[in-house]
Amino acid sequence: MDPHPLYPTDFPSRVPNLADPAERLRLTPAAIKGMVMLAEIWRLDANEASALLGDLSERTWFRMKKSQTVDALSQDVLMRISLLIGIFKGLRLIFSAPLSDDWIRLPNRGAIFGGQAPLDLMIQGGIPAMVRVRQHIDALRGGL
Repeated sequence: MDPHPLYPTDFPSRVPNLADPAERLRLTPAAIKGMVMLAEIWRLDANEASALLGDLSERTWFRMKKSQTVDALSQDVLMRISLLIGIFKGLRLIFSAPLSDDWIRLPNRGAIFGGQAPLDLMIQGGIPAMVRVRQHIDALRGGL
């Protein structure tokens, strides 16, 4: 399995100190690369990607996509990207394509979704909703 971009393989037991600006700056390029790839696979438009990232404007999203210089991402944005990548990886372990990539857009009758698509839940609910979706995926995998 590929290493998670926010948890480098050279420090496997160390949790990143996201309060440290230098650590966030170090993690930012990998996080951006992962998020751009994820947005492409999930076919997120600029509005959806920006909403999932919380406090980022669409202009900043476009700069990120073009690999233009971006300051260190905030703790909040790094956490959101980490959760989204975890959801993506979990879906890839559970479902085959194209369901693994379409799942976030499909209406879901699961208790936490109330008939709405996971993407809509995560956009509306922010980090708490992303955590719940991640836990749901982990439970489906048998991890909880």
